[in-house]
Amino acid sequence: MSLLSHDELVELVRAGVLDAPESAVNAASIDLTLAPTIMAERPPRHGEIVSALDISRGAVLPMEYRRMHEYGGEAYYDLMPGEFILASTVETFNLPNWVSSEYMQKSSLARNALEHLAAGWCDAGWHGSNLTLELVNVSRYYPIRLRPGMPIGQMKFLRHAPVDDKDSY
Repeated sequence: MSLLSHDELVELVRAGVLDAPESAVNAASIDLTLAPTIMAERPPRHGEIVSALDISRGAVLPMEYRRMHEYGGEAYYDLMPGEFILASTVETFNLPNWVSSEYMQKSSLARNALEHLAAGWCDAGWHGSNLTLELVNVSRYYPIRLRPGMPIGQMKFLRHAPVDDKDSY
């Protein structure tokens, strides 16, 4: 595998592999931005008995769809300490069968206690989807304000031998 660099990444953007502006291309990555909707963990309903999630049997964390709050023409979501959400990128991916990619969080966000859980690998052939981000505020005291369109991370792209369609995402 080889890491793609600026000029190769610009060609990927021009070819529609990633629906992103050319200005988002860096030396060896492409910047991604946050979409305006999230899925947040649903608190237990009144009287609901909470039991362990048996993920080995297909149980899933109860989540609910939310749009970011809008006040005075500005949209945002305050991620509370310890809170877990699913967010997504604005950008849509259409990976060919010879390119895989990996999400990397922006270091400035990590330094401010926003953590991305390490599920950012995208297999070759993954088409027509936005990247889902698993985000957690690991600070003890401070909410983190997330805004639609804010820089949320970057993708690095790796060239490799083509894979069969049955082997791709």
